[in-house]
Amino acid sequence: MEKDAPVIYGLEFQARALSAQTAEQEAVRFLVGTQSLKFSNNQVHLVELNEETGNLKTQIFQHPIGEIWSIQASPTEAEKFITCYNTLTDEGTCQMKGALWKIPSSQDINDIIPLEKLADIDTTPYGNDLKTITYHPTDSKKAVSVVDNNFVLWDLSFKPQAVTVGTLASKGQPRFTNGKWNPHSTTNQFVTLNENNVRGWDFRDPKEPVWTIINAHSQIIRDLDFNSNRQYYLATCGDDGYMKFWDIRNPTEPVMSKIEHSHWVWSIRINRFHDQLVLTSSSDSRVILCSAASISSEPFGHMVSMEEGASMEETCTKEKLEDGVIGKYEEHEDSVYAVEWSSADPWTFASLSYDGRLVLNKVPRKYKYQILL
Repeated sequence: MEKDAPVIYGLEFQARALSAQTAEQEAVRFLVGTQSLKFSNNQVHLVELNEETGNLKTQIFQHPIGEIWSIQASPTEAEKFITCYNTLTDEGTCQMKGALWKIPSSQDINDIIPLEKLADIDTTPYGNDLKTITYHPTDSKKAVSVVDNNFVLWDLSFKPQAVTVGTLASKGQPRFTNGKWNPHSTTNQFVTLNENNVRGWDFRDPKEPVWTIINAHSQIIRDLDFNSNRQYYLATCGDDGYMKFWDIRNPTEPVMSKIEHSHWVWSIRINRFHDQLVLTSSSDSRVILCSAASISSEPFGHMVSMEEGASMEETCTKEKLEDGVIGKYEEHEDSVYAVEWSSADPWTFASLSYDGRLVLNKVPRKYKYQILL
């Protein structure tokens, strides 16, 4: 069979928060957070794919304090995660807040179980417009919150404590739209998005950005992702419909720029194991899988030993994966706000649309074999 059938899971409520269970290396698992307008109804779903049968096993947990806008799994402790959620204050107004949670050890998968709340992450001293709280790539005791025009490094060892604060100071009261750790640079660097600009900051001296990409897109940038295998390469996407790839050593022009969607692009993810593979999701209800092989860490494919007298040129030509679209996925009927690669299987990915539809797909076997063989 050339193409694996998608596996679809429907949630009762609307949703836009998705995370692979990063610390789980054996099973394909994803966390999904809901956005019910009745705050007490919100849930976190833990969805596991049985790769042999294609069946799903799910557990549902109560998140009764608000609608989830962001969910981040711990990089080292599979049972822990962070949510950013919208909730009602005592004054009756809405407020974005953050919290650290633990999945309870109960084995009863038939009931909706309450989550164990470990701690609040109080970002309110730094602003009201909390966008995300993202874990350090390898250290579950560190996280960064992005709120208003501040990014705050937190120590989560005991009660969450703010350690370092960086601020974007400029005219017009700018606000960050997103942010992510740079997995390179000894993980001292954090990258922020505001409007159509990208900035890299060093926590050792966060007063000024260490590099900047001004006007990276013509409209608001929604997401970014780093190439884990190439130190200076990152990808961005935004409301102009483009995905762009950058070398931060030369930020004046993208090294590659493509427009494959017909509306805003909300999420972009580079495969951590095979960085030729790039996923995007959009308000056009589609997920697109592209090859960016020419700027990957393996531009000529996976180098295999030459046999039967084949030359290096022949081997490279035979294995080369061309740039371009290699998969279009149209199982969604609403805006697809999030897409994530599995941390356990490099060929499996999940996408989530606002109507609560989670779809699990696989890289087409043709391209999988082209990369591996």
